[in-house]
Amino acid sequence: MGGVVTQLPALLGVLIGTIGTILATTIADRGRWRRSQSVRWDDRRLDAYVEFAQVLKEIHALAVRMLADVRPGSRGHRIDQEEGLTRLADADVRHTLAWESVLLLGDAPTVAAARGWRDAVWAIERAARGLTDQDGIGDLLQRANEARDGFYHAARGGLGVGGGSVAQAMLLVPSSRASPSGVRR
Repeated sequence: MGGVVTQLPALLGVLIGTIGTILATTIADRGRWRRSQSVRWDDRRLDAYVEFAQVLKEIHALAVRMLADVRPGSRGHRIDQEEGLTRLADADVRHTLAWESVLLLGDAPTVAAARGWRDAVWAIERAARGLTDQDGIGDLLQRANEARDGFYHAARGGLGVGGGSVAQAMLLVPSSRASPSGVRR
């Protein structure tokens, strides 16, 4: 019995060392798994945001081209109503699918900003379809540009993308909003 008692401290040391190793390995593996999951979801979130932005920008561009005749100073190439409606219908299907990905993967501020941009583009689309008055198109375009900036700001923040602002709305102010001196308001 005396031999076991003398060996007890060594056995306890081995047991404590084994338990410590198991705990340390488990904690490290959990951290590694969480980091890989975070990267995985960030990649998918980025893909969802990019797809949404591309299809929404396509709808915006199509609608603007359909409205080229009612926009003074427009440099866009007009697209006829029938072709525009066909292309808008195709883009709308892709938009619906992309929107679901944003809803599933996006954080709350980005989803809210995406909704604002989507609604602003829908207002332009409704004008292009002839469902609403086309007189305030310059304001609708500015609203959509500002909403796009808000979406990119929220998406970049949610993804942890640095580098400062990429806002474009003030650079895209229609020339009709320029003051007589040529300075944009």
